[in-house]
Amino acid sequence: MKLIFERGAPGRGCDLVPPCTLPLPDLGGFARTASPRLPQVSETELSRHYTALAGRTRGVNGGFYPLGSCTMKYNPKAGEAAAALPGFTGVHPLQPAHTVQGCLETLAQAERYLCEITGMDAMNFQPAAGAHGEFTGLLLIKAYHAARGDGPRTKMLVPDSAHGTNPASAAMAGFEVVNIPSLPDGCVDLDALRAAAGPDTAGLMLTNPNTVGLFDKNILAITEIVHAAGGLCYYDGANLNAVMGVARPGDMGFDVVHLNLHKTFATPHGGGGPGSGPVGCKALLVPYLPGARPECLPEGWRWHRESHSVGDVKAFHGNFLVVVRALAYILTLGREGIPQAARNAVLNANYLMSRLRGHYDLAYDRPCMHEFVLTLEPLKQQTGVSALDIAKALLDRGIHPPTMYFPLIVHEALMIEPTETEPRETLDEAADALLEILAEARRAPADLHAMPRTTPVRRPDEVAAARKPVLRYCWEGPAT
Repeated sequence: MKLIFERGAPGRGCDLVPPCTLPLPDLGGFARTASPRLPQVSETELSRHYTALAGRTRGVNGGFYPLGSCTMKYNPKAGEAAAALPGFTGVHPLQPAHTVQGCLETLAQAERYLCEITGMDAMNFQPAAGAHGEFTGLLLIKAYHAARGDGPRTKMLVPDSAHGTNPASAAMAGFEVVNIPSLPDGCVDLDALRAAAGPDTAGLMLTNPNTVGLFDKNILAITEIVHAAGGLCYYDGANLNAVMGVARPGDMGFDVVHLNLHKTFATPHGGGGPGSGPVGCKALLVPYLPGARPECLPEGWRWHRESHSVGDVKAFHGNFLVVVRALAYILTLGREGIPQAARNAVLNANYLMSRLRGHYDLAYDRPCMHEFVLTLEPLKQQTGVSALDIAKALLDRGIHPPTMYFPLIVHEALMIEPTETEPRETLDEAADALLEILAEARRAPADLHAMPRTTPVRRPDEVAAARKPVLRYCWEGPAT
């Protein structure tokens, strides 16, 4: 497929944008000396190019997408319709509060429902993504200890079953990361936690269910140990799919939580575009929340900033239309539908796991939550077929691969999350495909090394792509 720069011809164009009718400013020495090298294409060429590009892109509407830890579930179109309402799309963050009363009330309503779901006392929507939200949550913990004059608390406890961004965010926030090992059952080693917790402990970062898809049965003891040492507990709620409406982080003993609205609450993943990673917290951390939150007074809604806020973590008030989509999802499901969605997510994961049990090796052979992890290490030792080979073979069957080689505590890992939006028929098709691939791996392992055979991109050099990316198109000839 040609790049957009390789299409068209000099002088060709289209009139999608009307010409400027205002006088152009004098840019002085900042003006270009040559025209920018832009594609010169007609509207027909432009439309065909991006239509073809969309056809080569894989998304949740294109088929089964069991990407573990990411919750690639169907996004209801009702959310898109709500976010497209003119009263929402036509606003500007610098408008006076009295002109955006409906928007402020929408944010307040979303905050109220998400606080109810998480067991928190307040929620802020300024963070734009998951890691951004967890970094913000750590800033709250840091500000809390600083306000108390508790400077020696510099260590953040992070289990090895936590999400990989947790230690990175802790390090960015200035904490020393202390790794806490897991036991063979996938749960946190309580003895190791007790030994690590002390007067230098700022807090604990925990994912529950963790990244091996298990709910830690000792969760209340874990948070109690950290609190007894004077630390605070941070809950990575990026993927709340298994427990929303069923178990609340606040009731587990957590003081701060972040959410990924694009995972649990069915907003688009955006491919690096607008996202939302709101941060919720208990009352003791509310004075440190970033940005501004809606506040209702007798005369109407207004923006309120906390007196000891950590400051802004993003321009303006976050990505508002993402919050609108999430609120539409919450209102659509309601009090009964939200826990049912969580139960369906758990049911689907356990059903698919049961279909594969006895064929593939389970990293933890016990009931899972919303996802489960296979280990392909025995298969690789027997046949040379790796987790990567299995994942690539799925592409030829129209199935997006599961998450590969994560979590790190499982060798040759494939993490599978079917989500609650898939019917049994789809799960059976995926199970049949995985079983067929397994049979082929044992019969003709060399064949799997050559897969996928049908995709536009087959097996790129991923190391070179990461370390030496080609990010610029090389033009032939001078600029026109």
